[in-house]
Amino acid sequence: MFSYRHAFHAGNHADVLKHTILIALLRHLTQKDAALTVVDTHAGAGLYRLDGDYAGTSGEAADGILKLFSALKPQHKSPPAIPEVAPALQDYLDLVASFNTSGNLKVYPGSPFIIQRLLRQEARDKLKLFELHPTDIKSLVANIAQLKAGRQVAVAREDGFEGLKAFLPPPARRALVLIDPSYEIKSDYPKVTASIQDSLKRFATGSYAVWYPVIPRPEAHEVPRRLKTLATQAGKPWLHATLSIGQADERNVPGEPARGQGLTASGMFVINPPHTLKAALLLALPQMLKVLGRGRGESQAVEAGG
Repeated sequence: MFSYRHAFHAGNHADVLKHTILIALLRHLTQKDAALTVVDTHAGAGLYRLDGDYAGTSGEAADGILKLFSALKPQHKSPPAIPEVAPALQDYLDLVASFNTSGNLKVYPGSPFIIQRLLRQEARDKLKLFELHPTDIKSLVANIAQLKAGRQVAVAREDGFEGLKAFLPPPARRALVLIDPSYEIKSDYPKVTASIQDSLKRFATGSYAVWYPVIPRPEAHEVPRRLKTLATQAGKPWLHATLSIGQADERNVPGEPARGQGLTASGMFVINPPHTLKAALLLALPQMLKVLGRGRGESQAVEAGG
């Protein structure tokens, strides 16, 4: 059950999609004065070394954040691959860069650190983090301690699906919930939709963001369909974004270890999204694909309803 470690996947194309949307959501939600409660149900370790054993072994960041930075924020005199980077994508790049003051990408912020960076002390925003993995929870606690954020951030070794219930509705009636389990066991898929169904009953006006892998598995394909149904039944607007970087050339480079295809596509489903999010992603996703796309099967899409 605890075989999944996000450290192997930190900074990959799925993180690019997820965190670009997460930042856009937070930028909008923190424009209002009232306090915001953010819940990350599957927080991971919070902070990752891109030059460490885990990320270095998988090499997934090479087809994600590293490739994006090389093309859009080149260190040398060569011009960027895209002259005018979409604001949402630029915001994501700048935030990741802020964790790497040397100019070289060695650290990648997970969702907890991205969220905390954008919360406001004066508004008394709060962040609740849940993680069950015995190793990741230790890393998460240690990493969060470095922030010296005090009561702004709370960490619990608990099932995020269950722990979420205690925070809905939040005191100031404003919340963003991020749900992105590993999906390493099939039961994660129905738990996601059941959690959203329960959350909408507890707090219908909250914003809910669900990440999921796009893989040839019935459960995965059911996630956006069921979420769309739940949002429609609740009378709430929704947004669904997907990014597929396509299949890589399977020919391996002589002298280098063979690498499998791994995950090639993922999606984000947002219930009660900001009205500005669709337009922002219609600009950002084509640029993501232009840089990260690998050929056969590459695609991007944004749809909204409600």
